[in-house]
Order: sequence, then C-alpha cells, then structure tokens
Amino acid sequence: MTGMKGPGIFLAQFLGDEAPFDTLDGLAKWAAGLGYVGVQIPCNSQLIDLKLAAESMTYCDELRGGLTRYGIEVTELSTHLQGQLVAVHPAYDTLFDGFAPPEVHGKPAERQLWAVEQVKLAARASANLGLSAHATFSGALAWPYVYPWPQRPAGLIEEAFAELARRWTPILDVFEEAGVDCAFEVHPGEDVHDGATWERFLAAVDNHPRARLLFDPSHFVLQQLDYLDFIDRYHDRISCFHVKDAEFNPTGRTGVYGGYENWVDRAGRFRSLGDGQVDFSAIFSKMAQYGYDGWAVLEWECALKRSEDGAREGAPFIRDHMIRRGDRAFDDFAASGVDREAIRALLGLSGDRS
Repeated sequence: MTGMKGPGIFLAQFLGDEAPFDTLDGLAKWAAGLGYVGVQIPCNSQLIDLKLAAESMTYCDELRGGLTRYGIEVTELSTHLQGQLVAVHPAYDTLFDGFAPPEVHGKPAERQLWAVEQVKLAARASANLGLSAHATFSGALAWPYVYPWPQRPAGLIEEAFAELARRWTPILDVFEEAGVDCAFEVHPGEDVHDGATWERFLAAVDNHPRARLLFDPSHFVLQQLDYLDFIDRYHDRISCFHVKDAEFNPTGRTGVYGGYENWVDRAGRFRSLGDGQVDFSAIFSKMAQYGYDGWAVLEWECALKRSEDGAREGAPFIRDHMIRRGDRAFDDFAASGVDREAIRALLGLSGDRS
C-alpha cells in the first residue's frame, strides 16, 4: 500500500552563510533534528553540483548516502529560479538577472539558454537520484497584461502561451526521457497562476504527459481561489505538494492587489502553518481521497514569525495531518458474507434466471 510521504521541508528559505544552514549536510542534520524525513533541494551550487548530478550516478549515490545518515531522503529537486528564466518579459529583465550567473546578466537570450539547460540537467539529475517529480516555475511573458486595461489586443494571450509551449516542450521531452514529472507551481507572477492558465498551458503543450502541477494552497488564498475545487479538477496532474499557510483579510483600503504595501500590511500574506486560514484537514483529506502518493513538503514563508520557529512547528503539523489510507472498509465487521443466491433472494429474484 502506497501513501503520502513526509514530512519534508523545502530548503530554499533556510539556506544561508552560517552553519548549519550553509551546507546540505548541515541542513539535513538540522532538518532531521526537527523531525523531517525529507528535504526538497533547490538547484543551488551551494547545495548540489547539478551538472555532475546529471552525469554521475556515483555522485548521486554519495549525496543520497550522506543524507541517509540522518534518516533523510531527497523529496524533489527545485528549479524555481531557473524555470522563471525560461520565459521573462523585458519589463522584468533587470530584476531577474539576479537569478542567473553574472556572465549572462544583461543578455536575455543567453540567460534563457542557460536556464533551459539548467532545467534539463535537473531532469537528468532527478532521474539519477531516483526521484519521480521535479518542482519548477513556468516563467511569464503575459503577466504584465494580467489585468485587461488597456484592452488587450486579440491574440496576445494566445501567442504568449504558444511561445511558452515552444520553450517548454523540448524541456518536457527531456523529462519524459528521464521518467520524471515536471511539476509547475501555480503562482502569481507566472503565466501558469491558476486553473484557467494551467488549462491554457496544458493545451499548448498538447497535454504532455510530464507537464504536472505543484499544489500550494497559500497562493490560492491570496488570489481568492477555491483550492479544494482545484484538487477535484486537477488531482490527476498533481505531483508535488507544498504545505504552506496564508491569510486574506480585505479592508476598504486594500485587497487582492495589495496596494503596493509590504508583506506585513497586505490583506493577503503568507503565514506559518496553523497561523493562517488554509483548511489543511480538508486538503489532506482530498489528497488521500485521490491517492496522492508524493511528498508533503513544508515551504516556510511568514510575514510575522521567525523562520526557526516555523520550521520547528512544521514537522509535527504535517505529520498530524497526514492520513494513512485504510486497507479495508470501516464497516467490514458487519459484512453479511451471503452468497450469490442469497443476494438474488434479497432482490426478489430467487428462481428467476432470465
């Protein structure tokens, strides 16, 4: 019997310059001490040599072996930053240069080629690490036009998604060759940011079997989307799960768009697990109902709480919400055990062979 795995923790928000947060070994030991059994690793050179991982099983075996000492597994690799750079509108060029190495700063075409190669390497590295899914972003060409004012010209959005598909299809083909799902996090700022845009993208890549979803309910709260209905609609494509809380408290002063306020003062803001409005009991029930057998991974971001406290509280929170699917019906004790003839008699069909 398979089931959800966890708790895991995404390391991106905890990576730093001082021990234990400056190395994968230090982070793994720290995470294990908090009760986590898995780590989602951002493809940052401080934590993993991505090119070597894509080429060397020995390196990957040693990486996994080092984590095993602490009872830790790799849940997934993440190329959120690199995936973002697969498609960047020129309005964001300067800001997003910081996601890439200095040698491609100010060179959008070269930066994009670097990003594409990084994500392809991550597909192969994931396969060598024995992983089934990978976490990333779609990038965005149409995001500056998300609000339809001025009126968008006919065909603008269609062309944006056609171009997005032209860029991602060859990458998805590499994931297919590697036998790894490519899970896009539905996230504001990306062209794939809700169910409607996911459907556009999926159609544009011709329902590619490796185009999958990373489900993170916090972004649904901030957009005022129904995250339970999303699971009902798209559960067959969900390969990754970020367990992240949020709240939305609109006023007459600010709402979904945030009024350019900082995170503390926005109506919608991320919170540590249990401090926000996400109904995790309902989410974990839905995931169990549909047989999700991937990892439940804490992504910690909070406008108020210290990161160390959020990490400490996250493991027991996830563990307490995980549902082990039963292997028998709850009312089996009352099974009548009658045979077919008795069943037919109960239906008033005794002796009727028609």
